[in-house]
Amino acid sequence: MSRTKYFLLGLTLALIVSGIIVIERTKPARVTKSTTQKTLLDEREKELSPMQKKSVEEKNRKFQQAPELAGVQAFINTPKTSVADLVGKKVILIDFWTYSCINCQRTTPYLNAWYEKYKDKGLEIIGVHTPEFDFEKKLDNVETAVKKFGIQYPVALDNDYSTWTAYSNRYWPRKYLIDIDGFIVYDHIGEGGYEETEKKIQALLSERMNVLGMKEVVTRDITKPTLEEQTDFSQNRSPEIYFGSLRNASLGNGKKNVNGIQNILEPKQIRTDRLYLIGGWDLHDEYAENKTSNAKIIFRYRGKNVYFVSGATTPIEMEVLQDGKPVISEKGADVLEQGGSTSTIIKEQRLYKLIRNSDYEEHTLELIIKQPNVQAFTFTFG
Repeated sequence: MSRTKYFLLGLTLALIVSGIIVIERTKPARVTKSTTQKTLLDEREKELSPMQKKSVEEKNRKFQQAPELAGVQAFINTPKTSVADLVGKKVILIDFWTYSCINCQRTTPYLNAWYEKYKDKGLEIIGVHTPEFDFEKKLDNVETAVKKFGIQYPVALDNDYSTWTAYSNRYWPRKYLIDIDGFIVYDHIGEGGYEETEKKIQALLSERMNVLGMKEVVTRDITKPTLEEQTDFSQNRSPEIYFGSLRNASLGNGKKNVNGIQNILEPKQIRTDRLYLIGGWDLHDEYAENKTSNAKIIFRYRGKNVYFVSGATTPIEMEVLQDGKPVISEKGADVLEQGGSTSTIIKEQRLYKLIRNSDYEEHTLELIIKQPNVQAFTFTFG
């Protein structure tokens, strides 16, 4: 067999395997049942009627029991909570999130609305905060974010990824719905699917009321919270761009995947979806930090909105340009106004909303950082 045929055969097999992986990710999570989970299920079955036991046996063949929260460093909005304490009493929604993730931020209004609407009907939401970056491990930072986003439901800090691993999760955000018997019967990856998810919540709450012999009725109307911004996922957008040496595959100048200080010159040509750093930059695993004044970041992007995960130990002024023209990014405390000019101020480590456009187009973004020591983590695009 020729080399070409071997190559085509190998490519075909790779595509088949890739397709299987994608399909499997959309199914309810498959997790290993621990001894503790089996004991909980056995104890639960003792309390059930013969008909309810039959239902649980059928679920046991079809679904997996939800793992317990593991390795939680701290709780917010509650002294403590656990899956075991809620099984048999509540329907549980586990939401994996991290506070600098724009996709998570756009999901939060739905979670807040569902919690307000269904908390007295038997729904408990647990936000499992699994950090993407080291600064998201700090309790004070997460508490600030929880307050900022108006989150009232319990939040568990999963800094060492123990719960993330127990659920075999790989995505932010991701929602798992757990029924009254403790089975994961639905999960959703990423944004969207809100109507489908809410209908599933309603069905599980109705099942809970039936099991508990309650006569209440669960409303069937669909929540539509007021959103500051929405993303049209059918539009062409640039991918998420990482600055740190572990994942800076899109770096257009300088050395990729290398830690340490680099003095980088501005290129003559700017390519779309390539990251360009100009000036003195110190590259770390998770971020790049400018070491010279008036250092630049240039990126030609496709999209409508631009988000920047960044931070600094002291407030640093940064000018934002789109296609060579100054823009006002985020209003409020992040904007410094002096002599008619407006600049963004980078301070606490979080997501900054740099640009809001009216349509999905291609533009050149240029950031001019006036003083050293701004840590740049990612660009994301809406």
